[in-house]
Amino acid sequence: MTAIKDTTPIADGYSMPAEFSPHDGTIMIYPTRPGSWGKDRSAALKAFGEIYLEILKRENLFLLTDWGHYHEAEEFLTSLIDDYESRNEAAEPGKSEPETASTDDLILSDRLYILPIDSDDAWARDVGPTFLTKPGRDIRAVNWAFNAWGGKVDGLYASWDKDDAVAEEFCELYETDYYDAAPFVLEGGSIHCDGEGTVMVTESCLLSPGRNPDLTKAQIEEKLKNYLGAEKILWLPRGIYNDETNEHVDNVCAFIKPGEVVLAWTDNTDDPQYEMSKADLEYLKRETDAKGRKFKIHKLPIPDHPVTIEQNDLDNYEFEEGEDTREAGERLAASYVNFYFINGAALVPRFGGINADSDRRAIDILKDLCPDRQIIGIDARAILLGGGNIHCITQQVPEI
Repeated sequence: MTAIKDTTPIADGYSMPAEFSPHDGTIMIYPTRPGSWGKDRSAALKAFGEIYLEILKRENLFLLTDWGHYHEAEEFLTSLIDDYESRNEAAEPGKSEPETASTDDLILSDRLYILPIDSDDAWARDVGPTFLTKPGRDIRAVNWAFNAWGGKVDGLYASWDKDDAVAEEFCELYETDYYDAAPFVLEGGSIHCDGEGTVMVTESCLLSPGRNPDLTKAQIEEKLKNYLGAEKILWLPRGIYNDETNEHVDNVCAFIKPGEVVLAWTDNTDDPQYEMSKADLEYLKRETDAKGRKFKIHKLPIPDHPVTIEQNDLDNYEFEEGEDTREAGERLAASYVNFYFINGAALVPRFGGINADSDRRAIDILKDLCPDRQIIGIDARAILLGGGNIHCITQQVPEI
């Protein structure tokens, strides 16, 4: 489709809708990289598979994969859907799973689109297009430059050409025009939008030296306003401790409705996260959104016990030359804020084990805050081992 160069979305009346608004579908990428998902990918595929199913119950799934894994992905999804439908057929008459969408005679395969698009990894949030809408239910997208979260300064792998091409290739297959923001570097996980003109970012990420070092903070803000159709940018100071993306906002704070956010939190003053979240809380208390509203801030505690890499996890990795490596005992950036809204539900990470109580607490909080949605916990430790979580591997396509 056409790359629009001579104007900007805000000039054309387009803006970024909120994630909690209705979706046409979700973009995901089939996980294959051994430095993220292991030589044995079974745990990662199980977690991804749960997410695939929950999405397919409620909206379209656009699954990207390279040709070398196309048939594997096709077989995996076919088996997943067949197993789910077999379980439903075996259920007692009149009894349905509580998390299942209410559509009668739903055929999940009708919502599945497997697209032959190559990538360097499976972080659809960061490499996929950011979608915009305008009154009249028209849609366009933005293609940002991608440099593996920091390029030659502190990027996480040495080659990212395939990832950088994903957004354009998807727009071509989805048949939507897009604004080409390159060479401006941005990842989808570094922005969060309320759908009413307010966008949140973190200073630690967007002002990092590996992204747009030649631009001032004011120039970056102007880019965001022009390409996202935003009226106000909120610059949270920090993200989640040890987040290798330079602290993406989607791991620390998220809109659940206009004027209302959840903020990752800990009451443990000895935890390095405490001062980081406290700085964000104090900032948000001082600020208003684009409509002049003061924020209603809900604390969403991180796991009580740090989630770390174990030796058996480390043994399963196979790193490429130039790829960021890990070590046993390393603390991972575990946060429940990295959940994902889909139509009628929210998919929330669970970390299990000694954090089972923390998992339940997070799910209960989100149930209270989002009573009109099903809150579904997903065993996501295998995704966290890859370097992100549920929000990082998903990218919404708004309803048109």
